[in-house]
Amino acid sequence: MNHEFLLEIGTEEIPAGYIEPALQYMRESMDRKLKELSLSFDSIKTAATPRRLTLCVSGLCVRQPDRREEVLGPPKKAAFDQENKPTKAAMGFVSSRNASLDDIRIVTTPKGEYLMLVQEHTGENTADLLSRLLPEFILSIPFAKSMRWSGFRTSFARPIQWLLALFAGKVVDFSINNLSAGNSTRGHRFMAPQQIPVENYGHYIETLRAHHVIVDIRERRELVEKEVVRAAAESGGRIVADSELLDTITNLVEFPVGIKGSFDEKFLALPREVLITSMRVHQKYFTVADGSGSLMPNFVAVNNTRIAEVSTAAAGHERVLRARLEDALFFFKEDKQKKLEDRLTELSGVVFQAQLGSMFEKTVRLEKLTAFLCREIAPAVEETAVRAARLAKADLVTGMVGEFPTLQGVMGKYYALHEGESSEVAEAVQEHYLPVRAESALPVNIAGALVSIADRIDTIAGCFGIGKIPTGTTDPYGLRRHALALLHIISAHSFPLSLSACVSEALDLYGDKLTEDRQKTTKGVIDFIKGRCMNDLIAKGMAQEAVDAVLTTTFDDVVDCRKRIDALISISTRETFTLLAGAFKRVINIIKDHAQVDVSPPLLLEEAERRLYDVYVEVRAKVEPLVREKRYEEALEKILEMKEPVDSFFDTVMVMSEDDKLRNNRLSLLAAIAQLFLRIGDFSRMYTLTGNE
Repeated sequence: MNHEFLLEIGTEEIPAGYIEPALQYMRESMDRKLKELSLSFDSIKTAATPRRLTLCVSGLCVRQPDRREEVLGPPKKAAFDQENKPTKAAMGFVSSRNASLDDIRIVTTPKGEYLMLVQEHTGENTADLLSRLLPEFILSIPFAKSMRWSGFRTSFARPIQWLLALFAGKVVDFSINNLSAGNSTRGHRFMAPQQIPVENYGHYIETLRAHHVIVDIRERRELVEKEVVRAAAESGGRIVADSELLDTITNLVEFPVGIKGSFDEKFLALPREVLITSMRVHQKYFTVADGSGSLMPNFVAVNNTRIAEVSTAAAGHERVLRARLEDALFFFKEDKQKKLEDRLTELSGVVFQAQLGSMFEKTVRLEKLTAFLCREIAPAVEETAVRAARLAKADLVTGMVGEFPTLQGVMGKYYALHEGESSEVAEAVQEHYLPVRAESALPVNIAGALVSIADRIDTIAGCFGIGKIPTGTTDPYGLRRHALALLHIISAHSFPLSLSACVSEALDLYGDKLTEDRQKTTKGVIDFIKGRCMNDLIAKGMAQEAVDAVLTTTFDDVVDCRKRIDALISISTRETFTLLAGAFKRVINIIKDHAQVDVSPPLLLEEAERRLYDVYVEVRAKVEPLVREKRYEEALEKILEMKEPVDSFFDTVMVMSEDDKLRNNRLSLLAAIAQLFLRIGDFSRMYTLTGNE
């Protein structure tokens, strides 16, 4: 018989960002623990508000199944002495299983006679197992920060106030600190704070809804959205879409009520991003726009309770926001009194990294590295890009960015435009911070993209140059994120860029600040970026064998590597390629460390090896210009012509001849062929793509 298990952990208000990760852990951990205990179930659901984390397991079996366990012990000859008395090995075996010598059987195995215990285990009741499981399960939920309270040694995101645990309609007996589980939940803190008995999950959802708590997250999110849309419509506008803020507010309230507010039109003189940031970051307010998308002097706040005097509540929100906007307007006006160029010296007081110096020093390097990149791939934008690099970090010392750090780059753009800089320079100042996170927008303009690349290479090279390398989950300088952003920008713009040349230039610009060996550092940085590239391409669904085939042989020009991978994937479906890949794998295994590639034609005695050499010379003449022009798929088409002569060679020629000269000449021929194939990639690694070996 199967039943429902319901758990609710009632707390003080949990930070919004903690809730979804906690629910995910609860689902995954409970799934794992129930399976370990051989407790079958149908499904696991979760729900939450700021004051509760809830889990429901449906179709949970009432008890563990009985099971028979056969445990193999030590060999018979080690378990009994010459007088057939049990040894320490035998006694230790039965003792470890809480058994006796009478329970032992002797069984014959391929390795000889061994002791075996056959034990029958009676399944425990699920309720008893849950009683032991739940305290550890609850206290193991991870949070970014936890706290202790009232002298208790246990910790949680916020103090636990009540526990609800029901299985088959009955309370599961367990305690945490001085709290024992019961069958009651609590309604809204202000509108229905009393304890409320619960029968099951369905009753739990409906009972809380009746007591002004929408515990289902999806339902509450829809209600938040409905409320803010309604409130915005009251002012004749619509909400500026912000799904991230919608998610945050959903986990800040239990019963959402939208409140329309307004502010003085003078604040519309502030840049759009400043208004939105002022409202959403600190106050969690939605901004309102008219039909054309222009911001209106209105906002929508979301309260956590019904409001009798809506105008009074709105006035409170307006008063708080007014102070914030007055500060923003003051900073905006003050900042414009001083040019970005004149602020550069102030960057000397801003630390980039303790060992690597100040942001001013970084700015100097950024200009030079950007100029290097421009000369390599985009000379036409050098003046624009270098100017943008010079001004890129200047807004860090403005009052506005000091108040709203997320506006770095954005304010630089506005101030640059105010000072008469070109729109291209201003856009590049803003875009050099892109992408701000994984999968977010990339720089559109070439100048901004180049400054962004220079900025990230400078950071990665500098940190590696002083031994600050990411390890495990530790990456305090976000180097993995920088490497991924670097790869995405290069790929998006198809920049033909030598990473090793860029890294070498970046390291040189640091002068004597670095402590690590330059050559090893360059290799370390390239290997690090290559690792991120491999992970990224495979995560996007590219065949791992094709990615390995290219990146294990060459990694310098990201765009070129992608072309090689695409060519290999395109041609890999052909049977001819699969067979040739298998043959190439054999070539690689045979030549091993044989580096000589000069072939002596007079020593080619067999017909098959002479023909292979002739085809190789002919194919090489066709392939090399195609590789230089990066027409890799066409090059592979030509390489496929070698399939038959390679097969014939292996069928009829003894490579490892007893004659040293013949053997070395044949190995050189194979090494030369391998060298030609490796111009595109080690596609012997793709032989497993079809499951062949």
